[in-house]
Amino acid sequence: MSRTLHDVASGTLFGVALNYQGLLDQHLAAFQQAPYQQPPSKPVLFIKTPNTRNEHDGVVVFPQGERLQPGPALGVVIGQRASRVSLENAMAHVAGYVVVNEFNLPEDSYYRPAVKAKCRDGFCAFGPDWVARDQVTNPNQLSLRLFVNGELRQQNSTANWVRDIAQLIAEISEFMTLHPGDVLITGTPEGRVDVQPGDRVEVEISGVGRLANTVQAEAAR
Repeated sequence: MSRTLHDVASGTLFGVALNYQGLLDQHLAAFQQAPYQQPPSKPVLFIKTPNTRNEHDGVVVFPQGERLQPGPALGVVIGQRASRVSLENAMAHVAGYVVVNEFNLPEDSYYRPAVKAKCRDGFCAFGPDWVARDQVTNPNQLSLRLFVNGELRQQNSTANWVRDIAQLIAEISEFMTLHPGDVLITGTPEGRVDVQPGDRVEVEISGVGRLANTVQAEAAR
């Protein structure tokens, strides 16, 4: 029996910030200032809490008085327990891949991603299905595109990652065990756009799939 997306991606959702070179370059000047003095030397992680889980064709609620930005990303589904794995063996711990749209409110700090901005209900959509690792020849060479109401608004390639999948797994598993079902959200590129209630937002990743969600205004309180 084939395993569904919910079967294989039932664990913790780990996001990686600043994993596109263009985005990192945009912030290099700020990272030279106090209190940091230098860019991050390790992956900058955040967690999308269970309440953020959403799905293909799911509704994303636009919070009153805020700005909302989609975050197209490739999700890496962990298939084997990974603890202090080597770079050479890291990909053996991958089950497959999924399209992710990691919604959030605009952020002031990449070093300290705000829970309020990242972890609202329904702010992490993924699907519509997953693709097994062996069905993707090179996950480090995939095109990624964001459409709003059918118009292309953002595009990039996983070739522009700061750290590829093997590097992420090796570095993260140095200090934290990754478990089967966990999902690594490998980062959103520079050029995030604002969306509005009524917008249909789609993320397309070559060889993986196309994920669609609709933005809906928050109900009046």
